[in-house]
Amino acid sequence: MAIGSLLVANRGEIAVRIIRAARALGIRTVQAHSAADADSLPVRMADDAVLIGPPPAAKSYLDIGAIIGAAKQKGVDAIHPGYGFLSENADFAAAVTEAGMIFIGPDAESIRLLGDKVAARKVARDAGVPTVPGSDGRISGVEEARALVRGIGFPVMIKAAAGGGGRGIRIVRDFAEFEKQFPQASSEAKAAFGDGGLYIEKVIENARHIEVQILGDGDNFIHCFERECSLQRRRQKVWEEAPAFGLSPAVRKALTESAVALARSVRYRGAGTVEYLYHPETENFYFIEVNTRIQVEHPVTEMITGIDLVAEMIRIAGGTPLSIRQENVRINGHAVECRINAEDPAANFMPSPGQVSGLVVPDGEGLRFDTMLYDGYWVPPFYDSLLGKMIAHGADRRSAIQRMREALATLSIGGIKTTIPLHMALVANPDVAEGAINTKYLEGWLAGAPLSKAATATENA
Repeated sequence: MAIGSLLVANRGEIAVRIIRAARALGIRTVQAHSAADADSLPVRMADDAVLIGPPPAAKSYLDIGAIIGAAKQKGVDAIHPGYGFLSENADFAAAVTEAGMIFIGPDAESIRLLGDKVAARKVARDAGVPTVPGSDGRISGVEEARALVRGIGFPVMIKAAAGGGGRGIRIVRDFAEFEKQFPQASSEAKAAFGDGGLYIEKVIENARHIEVQILGDGDNFIHCFERECSLQRRRQKVWEEAPAFGLSPAVRKALTESAVALARSVRYRGAGTVEYLYHPETENFYFIEVNTRIQVEHPVTEMITGIDLVAEMIRIAGGTPLSIRQENVRINGHAVECRINAEDPAANFMPSPGQVSGLVVPDGEGLRFDTMLYDGYWVPPFYDSLLGKMIAHGADRRSAIQRMREALATLSIGGIKTTIPLHMALVANPDVAEGAINTKYLEGWLAGAPLSKAATATENA
């Protein structure tokens, strides 16, 4: 393999995960870090570390020049972007390659193509992947948008062509709202993404969010089955599972094969995810987007397939052909992941930075906790609030949830507020147990303030 050393251009738990995978492959690691992360676990774990800037991400983890300069200074062969930050930035991928290093992920052309939501919809359609009814491409103006909406009917989503991660999306249910939201959406997309282009999709009511994990080396392509990601708050996933529950064998086959067809159509290299909306009543699924990176929720796939996705994407980037054949990818049991954030769920998820104390992590069969925490660690206020991911595996969904319930009862992170109480409530929720959920379920349930009531009851007991 052409990679003997790599720079980790990210932070937190994914940086720890990358360092562990690289170490297992015998690769030397260099951790890029901001001043706020100088005493972080990835810095402590890596073979070497390099300061790339002050705490604000715009001046450190999003500074392409600083990261390329640090990589050159340390003489590494490759850069792993993790997720978020510059992981789906085509200019960054191109800059890495132009500097004579390997970008661990798809090439800049693929990132640019699939990162453009409108272009990605066309790629999906051309590959035979079902897409949500909507515009064929970017809307040229409000007149075209009105005509389209008259044809497909309300509700519709106005989406930023260059958006992602749930940003830049507006749902409108009538023309009065549409006339108000359309120009605002374009202005906001321009401000947020530097591109005011919009497209329109029909809203699929009561849909679930399911995504398929793909791997490719440019010539060979496989799927590693699918994940269930329907429990979301403000379009951010908080709980994930693998495989998705309640799919018939025929639907699972069609879904996963469509993702592989899309990967093949662009000669995809690396790890990626094809995301879908799934309507359980009709069993129809519709393409949403492609994420050209490792996903936060990749561990649940690793738990049911036994495949080390991070190691495999490093090998592929290093020129090693895909080492796994499709017929050897099998589902073993069920896995659930809970995202543990530094937020107070009883106070509208207010951020809770501070110093961690009394850390207790459960261990045992079928358990995994991906994190960067240690006793005495200061959670900085500058970045995403994710502290770690508690993952539980069992023979089936019921046993996986039960194992998660027991793990959460043991997991303790003192000194700050966390979302552990939210997940304790979810593992006891009968709707979650029965799979009676969709992408709107969690926000509707939270609107009843169940966690605030529980906290008040505890305080008054």
